[in-house]
Amino acid sequence: MLGVALGVGVLLALLGGAATHSCVAPDKLVSELLERLEDSVDRDEPPNPSVLLAMNLAGATEAGGTRKWLLREIKEEAVKRAQKDMTSGQVALYVLALLSSCQDPHHTHALGQTVDLFRVLREKTKEETESLEATGVPKTTLYSVSLDTLGLCLGGVGGYEDAATALAKEALSPAGHLSVDTRAAAALGLACAYHRTERQDLRHLLWEAVSVVTNGFLDEQEKRDGMMGNIYSMGLALQALGSTAMFYAPREWDCAQAFSVVYGHDYRQPMAIAQVLPALVGKSYLEAASLECPASSGVSPSLQPLKLGPAGVQKARIRVHYSIVNALQGKHFHESISVRVPAGSTLLEVLRAAEKKEPDVFSFRTEQTSWGPMVVSIHGLAANPEDRTYWQFLSEEDALQEGVGTYVPVDGERIQAVFSTY
Repeated sequence: MLGVALGVGVLLALLGGAATHSCVAPDKLVSELLERLEDSVDRDEPPNPSVLLAMNLAGATEAGGTRKWLLREIKEEAVKRAQKDMTSGQVALYVLALLSSCQDPHHTHALGQTVDLFRVLREKTKEETESLEATGVPKTTLYSVSLDTLGLCLGGVGGYEDAATALAKEALSPAGHLSVDTRAAAALGLACAYHRTERQDLRHLLWEAVSVVTNGFLDEQEKRDGMMGNIYSMGLALQALGSTAMFYAPREWDCAQAFSVVYGHDYRQPMAIAQVLPALVGKSYLEAASLECPASSGVSPSLQPLKLGPAGVQKARIRVHYSIVNALQGKHFHESISVRVPAGSTLLEVLRAAEKKEPDVFSFRTEQTSWGPMVVSIHGLAANPEDRTYWQFLSEEDALQEGVGTYVPVDGERIQAVFSTY
């Protein structure tokens, strides 16, 4: 059933696409992160395919039935939403999660219905590349196009070459300024396409693109003592460097230096864990279609729940200064407020405190994403993907590297929400 998809996994291993470095995290850390990932699953919320993908790649066991529940819910969500309101990148992640679970995305069956996710992904990817060609920007994001390329390539279905061509050109463009996340995901998708395509002209282009991206990561790591991007982009960067050594040879990757950066951070955000965990066990998304079925090796979560912090302690209160700014559209505004919240509160709790204090001014609305809650509207002004607007959060002058659901302000900090374009 998955013979075509599995073929590229074998090819990647033979050609050096699988991890070739010697860095693997201690079993205890892997076990703790798996525990956190499993505990993050809320059965009242939509399933996160990235969580299932990471658990499969890390060799999680069936203890507690979490993987089985995720797989069932992912199939049901795919049947209900894939063709209607999922982005191409979301469909691609569903495909990767299913492939890693030894399922055939061609025949995703649930609720008495069957959907061909590869067909849906091809159609949505075509919309992305057509938009890129016509307007210079994809329908959604280049990060989505990267996942699309990887999903189609691992599945061995049509459409990946056009997407890979467009993606490689963007990766090579000096005006691109792609984020580390996007470049890392692109490297994974383009490496897969390089190994599968028989077009020599495309192979030359893909080799150049992956080489430029990965050598850029190595340069940045050397300059920044192991860091690439920020701590939350490290997971995909590690995956990319760990699985594409042939593209930056004869240079060698100091994986120990990069891993030491990751070891120094206490990962709590489920999506961040889902991206870093495969790299910590020497795997990447490139191997989603070539796992043994069922997974028979790896470290299972510890039996005892992980204690993530003290409980029952009365916390001191801090003051946070919060401003909302719109100098971009419609009637401009700049409003400020100071609120007191318990120490350790997230930025989301600060926003709620501001709204409670002055609801007519600081009202806001969020949408749940795989990275947690995302603020989509403040003071009645909503972000709009059509005009590429969003609410950007800054501390003083620096853009936050975490979402409102995980960022923890300190006493006296000044937070701004600025209506911006991307």
